[in-house]
Amino acid sequence: MIYGNKEGIRDSLLAQMETLYDLDLSPEVFAPPELLDVLAAFTCAINREISVYISRSGAILDITIGGQRSVELKDMHLRRNNKRLSMIRCIHTHPGGNPQLSDVDLSSLRSMRFDAMAAVGAANGHATGIQAAFLGECINGINKVLLTDIIPVKMLPQRAWMDAIDRADGEVLIGVSESNDDVRERAYLVGLDSQKSLDELARLAETAGADVVGYMLQKKTRPDTATYIGSGKAEELSLDVQARDADIVIFDDELSGVQIRNLEDVLRGAKVLDRTGLILDIFAQRAQSREGRLQVELAQMSYQLPRLMGHGVSMSRLGGGIGTRGPGETRLEMDRRRIRKRMGDLRKEIDELGNQRSLRRARREKNKVPVVALVGYTNAGKSTLLNKLSDAGVLAEDKLFATLDPVVRTVKFPGGGEFLLVDTVGFISKLPHALVDAFRSTLEETLLADLLLIVSDGSSDEMLHQHDVVLEVLASLGAADKPVIDVINKVDLMDSLPQWPGALPISAKTGDGLDELLDAIRVKLSGVQKPLRAEIPYAQGALIAMLHKDAKVTGEEYTDTGIVVTAMADDELFGRLSAKLGQGAVSWLQ
Repeated sequence: MIYGNKEGIRDSLLAQMETLYDLDLSPEVFAPPELLDVLAAFTCAINREISVYISRSGAILDITIGGQRSVELKDMHLRRNNKRLSMIRCIHTHPGGNPQLSDVDLSSLRSMRFDAMAAVGAANGHATGIQAAFLGECINGINKVLLTDIIPVKMLPQRAWMDAIDRADGEVLIGVSESNDDVRERAYLVGLDSQKSLDELARLAETAGADVVGYMLQKKTRPDTATYIGSGKAEELSLDVQARDADIVIFDDELSGVQIRNLEDVLRGAKVLDRTGLILDIFAQRAQSREGRLQVELAQMSYQLPRLMGHGVSMSRLGGGIGTRGPGETRLEMDRRRIRKRMGDLRKEIDELGNQRSLRRARREKNKVPVVALVGYTNAGKSTLLNKLSDAGVLAEDKLFATLDPVVRTVKFPGGGEFLLVDTVGFISKLPHALVDAFRSTLEETLLADLLLIVSDGSSDEMLHQHDVVLEVLASLGAADKPVIDVINKVDLMDSLPQWPGALPISAKTGDGLDELLDAIRVKLSGVQKPLRAEIPYAQGALIAMLHKDAKVTGEEYTDTGIVVTAMADDELFGRLSAKLGQGAVSWLQ
């Protein structure tokens, strides 16, 4: 999408300019001379200034057309702390051929903290020269500006100017406090459901890095279509947000594009975010694997696509901070066509990674090792339980969504035998549909498990409600009919055990109840696999090949009469061996 003053410009020319978005610049290059010549040619054709924003990775993020003497610059940051450099350099053209930076250009460099500001002179369809400026150290609250000479574009010192950006990145904050208090946003929470739902939203906000400074609970049977809480309450909210100096307002439900736009108008500059956007932001922080990052980006775009307003995405919400992080943050400025194309590319990459996981899963099935999946509400203690049973060393924090990428570890039974334990992402009330769809390939681990352990937080007053949420998500995934063991975790924090027939009380932290849990898992998996011993005469050696094919052979001992084999097998294979060898030759091991 081309922004700004497009009046009177041919559609064909705008389409040519739009192809610049497809350029993939090297991160080592400040600006290719070919690009500068193309910008100069466009400038001469329309006799207007053109600005281009380029990220440090080499992506062109924004192209805006101005007037003959100026172009309106957007305030855009790709990092959370707006006291740091924005990680974007601005290159703009000057019709008439003079590339000298103006006082307005230098003021914009300071106020928007660009990596660099550069001006390119344009005359007779070509670039006449270029000048750049970089921020320096902060003295008495004002950053110095380092100005280069005007040079021909073909002599542009690419590496030296990129090095100047690196130096500026280290000097901009000199004399400015870098404490956490400077970068934590002040969040005001709004909901229609209940105080408990707002309390959970507060935990989400704190996990994302915000300080909660106020609440508003408006009892309504359904959200107002225009402002979620109604126009009168919205005005009241605006005053309270200003009084508490909040810079972000987070709503407890998913907002439409119209609601976001209307609320931003009423709240006079405060950033508006909904529950879905907040959860996506947390996922963007937590994703570690390549697949996790791709899934987060896909979820971000699926969420953002129906909320594009006016000229592409509403940029007022992309000034940095909560709601703008993650691999998809720079992609959110694309128009619908480009977003849909990127989403298609992401799905292909995720499918390819899913195919690789399917191959690994096929190897596990060939080895006949049963799979147990840990599922449950976020922060129920699944990762702590995984660590206790397998010494996995997985990050386990008292935070929502501490685990995002699935982890698979082997757990051995005390009496012999083993199973694979899979830790999955936690569920939550109002789990965003975009997130479920994007993570469906990862959640397939739950679908294909032989047994599910539903881990519930016994110390939570909302335990039964959270358990119902988990069952709803499992049903939506098609995993409602899986064998299940209900586990009540954190009994070390409970005064008394709840009345829940069949559920196993444990403490993943202290280890209490884990022996009983392993026994229950062994019993549940008995229909899948258990250890057997078979005495196979040498004359029936073909049965050895059958065991290797249909079971996991754990040992072979050669005797005078035949081979004594121990293996993990199911009831069906036990029956086949018994029919061929006789009952006395095959037995289950205890």
